[in-house]
Amino acid sequence: MKKARWLSLVTLASVLLLAACGDKSQEEVIEELDETLQTMSGYQTEATMTMQTGQEPRQYDVEIAHMQNEENRYYRVELQNEDEEQNQMILRNDEGVFLLTPALDKSFRFQSDWPNNNSQIYLYESLIGDILTDTEREFAVEEDRYVFETNTNYQNQNLHQQEIVLNSDDLSPHAVRVFDEDYNTLVEVVFESFTLNETLEREAFDMDANMESEEEGEEPAAVEEEEEDETTFDVLMPSHEPANTELAESEEVETDVGKRVILTYEGDQPFTIIQQPASISAASGTSPTELGYGEPEVLGDVVGVMSEETLTWTSDGIEFIIASDSMESEEMSAVAESMTSTSAK
Repeated sequence: MKKARWLSLVTLASVLLLAACGDKSQEEVIEELDETLQTMSGYQTEATMTMQTGQEPRQYDVEIAHMQNEENRYYRVELQNEDEEQNQMILRNDEGVFLLTPALDKSFRFQSDWPNNNSQIYLYESLIGDILTDTEREFAVEEDRYVFETNTNYQNQNLHQQEIVLNSDDLSPHAVRVFDEDYNTLVEVVFESFTLNETLEREAFDMDANMESEEEGEEPAAVEEEEEDETTFDVLMPSHEPANTELAESEEVETDVGKRVILTYEGDQPFTIIQQPASISAASGTSPTELGYGEPEVLGDVVGVMSEETLTWTSDGIEFIIASDSMESEEMSAVAESMTSTSAK
């Protein structure tokens, strides 16, 4: 059952104040949001996303461009954290869904229905959809904002409830907070700017154009020099392990770019973790690696690639791969996220 928190305590007072203050009723807001969802052609927004899923908060600067028509939907989601060499981009265009890491000259292409499979906390239309579909939603008016509390539809089942705050003048997004079952904040997004129905060109969503744009600076060369010196690294161990599953073997192999560490876990949900230095792709970023079916997956401070039996991501110059034919994707993500904040062994 939904835990209404403080919203249920102020809902009645909010309703009584609506007429006096000139605010819309919940029904009016819902009707306007539904109309916006049906008629908008796209938007641009900048936001800050803070994730509390690890031992320390992880923060992204997020820039989003979205364009849609009767036939297609296009997305460009840029995620920047403190490590500028790790900046990544999720694209959706006519050719598929892409994950780009320009500093490493790496790009992956998926066969995917992203972002339609699950809710996305940083996408306006996803938030509207969560509000419209939750018949048990809570509604309140707080100063010049409308506040909804709704159920969630995120892939991570630890994200139980969310609070969506909209600006009352135009119903643009102001902030989103997602809670665990004890109402601790796990993820928060604060929208710094938002422009609805912005005119955008298709080139803004082109994979080649975005790779070339990001590679104009000196960052790739700096990364390459750093990678040449990368021959060793601290091995990370996951703090989360599936029930009745434990580490059975640890193997270290020397490669051309340094050591490769293979951790083998056995039990009810066996899996393997591979760690190795991430080298800059020798091929041009205009030739993406084809992964078949896959999904971009936010893991702490990076975005990974979730395919049928593997989860791949790069962090601090190290490439990680989790492989299993028995683990659910949610369990695989939990193992990966527990490594991003775990002390080196």
